[in-house]
Amino acid sequence: MLKAVKVRIYPTEQQKVSLAQAFGTTRWVWNHFLALTNKTYKETGQGIAKYDMIKELPLLKKQEETEWLKQTYSQSLQSVCLNLSRAFVNFFEKRARYPRFKSRHGKQSLIYPQNVKLAENQIYFPKLDWIDAVIHRPVEGAIRTVTITKNCAEQYYASVMFEDGKSLPTPRNLGGAEGEKIAESKTIGLDLGLNHFCITSDGKKFDNPRWFKKHSHNLKIKQQQLSRKQKGSNNRNKSRLKVAKVHNKITNCREDFHHQLSRRIVNENQVLVLENLAIKNMVTNHCLALAISQVGWGQFCTMLKYKAEQEGKIYLEVDRFFPSSKTCHVCLNQVGNLPLDVRVWTCNSCQTTHDRDLNAAISLKDEGLRLLASGTGATAYRPDVRPSKGGRKKSTTRQSEGRDARI
Repeated sequence: MLKAVKVRIYPTEQQKVSLAQAFGTTRWVWNHFLALTNKTYKETGQGIAKYDMIKELPLLKKQEETEWLKQTYSQSLQSVCLNLSRAFVNFFEKRARYPRFKSRHGKQSLIYPQNVKLAENQIYFPKLDWIDAVIHRPVEGAIRTVTITKNCAEQYYASVMFEDGKSLPTPRNLGGAEGEKIAESKTIGLDLGLNHFCITSDGKKFDNPRWFKKHSHNLKIKQQQLSRKQKGSNNRNKSRLKVAKVHNKITNCREDFHHQLSRRIVNENQVLVLENLAIKNMVTNHCLALAISQVGWGQFCTMLKYKAEQEGKIYLEVDRFFPSSKTCHVCLNQVGNLPLDVRVWTCNSCQTTHDRDLNAAISLKDEGLRLLASGTGATAYRPDVRPSKGGRKKSTTRQSEGRDARI
């Protein structure tokens, strides 16, 4: 099973210069072959294969104008060609947008596919020598790749991907009477929101920390100071780093909150049922775009998914068109209209008063149990909704042909 550990590294000043040269070299190789691919496609209607890109690298090193490519580890340059080829494959399979040219501003990365060694508090990289690091987790297994990244706050990290030799555990069989009891007692429905970050089917509500709002005043001051600095000056660069560090603080706080909450939920439950949210479509609402973007639903769902898979537990996403908020979990009656400002509503059929978010979480849990019992995958019943056209389905959502499922 492949695992990754991200550690902080502290290169010396000389190593920072070497890393800056390596970042620039790999960035140039990406932009060069991307421009060449675009030109070739316009002229011939065909792209360039990844091996053709790799074969051209030695020729570029022999040319006088680009002989500086020799200063960077050769396999790092080959990895750029492989990544660019993969980016085009993802675009044509509708998993990502068209590859873009890379800029020297922003995040920088460098891949080492082999010849990397780990010591107690150091990592060895070819042509860089040993770099001090804080390895807070054990790396037990064969190292596959190591990626060095530099963020806008000029902090360096190394992501070590290794093979631990273990197989991914298979989810527990929940069939039969005993399995149904286990699923019923250890299944949880999660409804993600803005007022409360997460509402569970057992009545727990986790508040939204609103990290961006907490640091907005500090960020505003730093941005005002940046706007007064002269462009191109050293003081402007120092002020830019201060702004970047505030953004980095917000990102780290949000990620830490997601890690702790996702670990707690995965440890306490066997089956996790969520709704497949269309976050890209939701942020088009200008009134809620900032609140939705800062809460980080996508990152949280990703953490839940891979942690559940590593523990051999079930992560299930119900179709986004399933009316979880509008369906009474007691009598399954569905109301016609339920605006966002209505947080509590009463069912016309059974006269049960529902908390909107709690009812949605319970409905998601019931739908997840129905899907598990019927073995129909993760597609919920969605009446009077047109099927989606084209595009790649999410890896966590499987289409099915169940009794109440529609494709």
